[in-house]
Amino acid sequence: MSIFVDVDHRLGGFHLSARFESAGRLTVLFGPSGSGKTSLVDLVAGLARPDRGRIEIEGTVLLDTARSFALPRHKRRIGYVFQDARLFPHMSVRRNLIYGRWFAARGERNASFGDVVELLGLQSLLDRAPQRLSGGERQRVAIGRALLASPRLLLMDEPLAALDEARKQDILPFIERLRDDGRVPILYVSHSVPEVLRLGTDLVALDAGRIVAFGPPAEVLRRLDLLPAGPGLEDGRFLDSLVVAQHAADALTELASAAGPILVPRIEAAHGTPVRIRILARDVLLALEPPKGLSALNILSATVRSVQLRPEAGADVVLDAGGAEILARLTRRSAEALGLRPGLPVHAIVKAVAFDRSAPSAAAETAGA
Repeated sequence: MSIFVDVDHRLGGFHLSARFESAGRLTVLFGPSGSGKTSLVDLVAGLARPDRGRIEIEGTVLLDTARSFALPRHKRRIGYVFQDARLFPHMSVRRNLIYGRWFAARGERNASFGDVVELLGLQSLLDRAPQRLSGGERQRVAIGRALLASPRLLLMDEPLAALDEARKQDILPFIERLRDDGRVPILYVSHSVPEVLRLGTDLVALDAGRIVAFGPPAEVLRRLDLLPAGPGLEDGRFLDSLVVAQHAADALTELASAAGPILVPRIEAAHGTPVRIRILARDVLLALEPPKGLSALNILSATVRSVQLRPEAGADVVLDAGGAEILARLTRRSAEALGLRPGLPVHAIVKAVAFDRSAPSAAAETAGA
């Protein structure tokens, strides 16, 4: 699977200049409003034409301005899923799905109706009217309709933005299945950190029309100095772990990680499920001796890697905890009082309740520690 985009485009005072190549199954375009995400998607879809550029999907050239070539929009075979499902209200789910097949010539149809229905769990919905579906169900039907057009690329422009948290959790497993089991590369627009971490295989971070970072989501999101300011982008580090136990009486889940065992608010996941958590720098305390008499449940042994002084009397301390990296943000006075320096053994203290209960899920972010 491959996506190549190299474009320059001016729209009024806004200048989009972006170049990236991704072989990932689900490439996320990430950034704040006005950064150029939707403009870039529109260029790929053929809804607008750039001043200069080349766009290639799976070896097929969609646009090459150097050769004055632009494949017409209706021949690009691109499935587009919007924020709102845009289903036909007078058609059943079945007829909405079948409608998608009309966008692919018979010789180009490679998506089976039965396979798409099974992939998205639509078997029980086929005879319903769109008005009788939940928001998450409508989006699953919209995705199915786009897939039945046998696209060479699926564009998803913030498809979960209009859903509440419960409906998002309903549909996320289906998008994961589409990413892992489908045969179509996905270009996915989002400004949600949990979505990016859970779904993305590659991340293109945009700010003011420029790509400021590209790579695996967890690595890019660690470099917050490269990223546009926005909600959920506090400094911290990501930690991959596995569910090893459920403590029902305490409503806690125990995770195993390179840094050691970690307790977090209950995650509805089976034993052995991989979970990515995020520990915010402001939620980490440091001690030179094993602390006693504390309410905090997570105490991790670590070694100081580096200490960097920050403006306004702050200090960032990077820790090595069993090979995992943790970031602590302290005052300069605290760093000096502890005598923090590279190689010094310390204990990182993290409260279990600091983990955001709305975020934990398999391979998703928990927004605190």
